[in-house]
Amino acid sequence: MTATLPDGTGLQEYFAPHNACFGCGPANEKGLRIRSVPERDSEQGRVVCRWTPAPHHEAFPGVLNGGIIGAILDCHCNWTAAWHLARQRDLDTPPCCVTMEFKVQLRRPTPSDRELTLVAWPTDVDGDIVTVESELSIDGTVYDRCTGRFVAVKPGHPAYHRW
Repeated sequence: MTATLPDGTGLQEYFAPHNACFGCGPANEKGLRIRSVPERDSEQGRVVCRWTPAPHHEAFPGVLNGGIIGAILDCHCNWTAAWHLARQRDLDTPPCCVTMEFKVQLRRPTPSDRELTLVAWPTDVDGDIVTVESELSIDGTVYDRCTGRFVAVKPGHPAYHRW
């Protein structure tokens, strides 16, 4: 990839600072504003996100809402797919990708009072479609998993050039 990302910089803030997506848009003051950071020198193309919930993200006291879990995993995996395509195709900017499908496995109640770590990595590419797997963990314990397929969109799609 021609463009280099400064260490610790989130893909969203670097490539899409005006994006208003609820899950990952830096410009959405009421959104979750996750930051997906590529792992330096990762053979797998791993991307990491660290995010701390607030009390209003809870389903009930002490437990994170499943919809919030789905949103952060979806956005994080989507950016992982876009980053992978950019690296694979030697692009200066990741292509705009959208979710084609995703499945979240809520394996156990996810605590809402600690920092979450999301790790995602591409597992397959079929043209413009990237399959991504991810895990959400706290202190090394996996609470949730996600597998999804994300597609780079073409001109005419509403998400094309959104960043």
